[in-house]
Amino acid sequence: MANLKRVPVGKSDLQLSPIGLGCWQFSGKSMSAFWNSPPQDEINAIVKASLDGGINWFDTAEMYGNGASETALSAALQAAGRKNGDVVIATKWNPILRRAASIAKTFPAREQHLAPFEIDLFQVHLPYSFSSVEAQMNRMADLLDAKKIKTVGVSNFNERKMRLAHKILKARGYDLSTNQMRYSLLDRRIEKDGVMAAAKELNISIIAYSPLAQGLLGGKYHADANAVDKVPLMRRRSFKSRLEKSRPLVEALVEIAQNYNVTASQVALNWLVTFNGETVLAIPGATRVEQAKQNCNAMSFAMTTAEISRIDGLSKTFMEKR
Repeated sequence: MANLKRVPVGKSDLQLSPIGLGCWQFSGKSMSAFWNSPPQDEINAIVKASLDGGINWFDTAEMYGNGASETALSAALQAAGRKNGDVVIATKWNPILRRAASIAKTFPAREQHLAPFEIDLFQVHLPYSFSSVEAQMNRMADLLDAKKIKTVGVSNFNERKMRLAHKILKARGYDLSTNQMRYSLLDRRIEKDGVMAAAKELNISIIAYSPLAQGLLGGKYHADANAVDKVPLMRRRSFKSRLEKSRPLVEALVEIAQNYNVTASQVALNWLVTFNGETVLAIPGATRVEQAKQNCNAMSFAMTTAEISRIDGLSKTFMEKR
């Protein structure tokens, strides 16, 4: 197994590899507009390659196929010979059209889908609910009191709601550990809207989802525009709208990648989890074993200050609202 460094997550006791594996793509047919979900044997191979590459945590959610991703992840970890405690599991509660009381009501289903693996980081998936942030955080604190989970996170919370969640948990004697946000070289809005600054101030880790802009940063679609027509519908629309605007940045990533015999995607991931110190962790997905291996090896090189600055400059335009 490779030896990836570990970084602290917020003020929690968790120590994670800077790169984890996002498991949205294990959702089955329910997410076919975004991903071609691999079969279970391929999922097993992807998870094993991630483990062998030094990744020690996996992020999934109730919303990913109504538990299908959680079940597939558990099966893959067991196939790889892992037991409870060997890895860190993060999952999320779906708040849409629900009240905070459903956090406790639906938690047994999360446990069942992920068994025998316990939930380490439990997150509120979206800032949309019939109940307040205060009610949600108090229900999360109840789970902490019962030692059902190790720490709490949120996802897609703006600065105000993140600060509020932190305050409510603090009143119960706990810390908010993470805020999972869309963050990549093609979407740096959190650096401008106060989320990143507040996260650093409060010692809350940012978990970057879609860190490769769903594959657009890899350079494949800039080299062959026809390849865009082969991806699922929702990603296709997103790619076409950003292809030309992102070309100068992606061409620079490809050029820098050649200096280290790596890929443009690996350069993009490396930049993302190093530019802000240890504040940012990333959860790229993988639908093929080779992608999983590339994710792991994204930390195998160190860019020069000039290269980091060049990438920063070319991507600053993506701090604005899209």
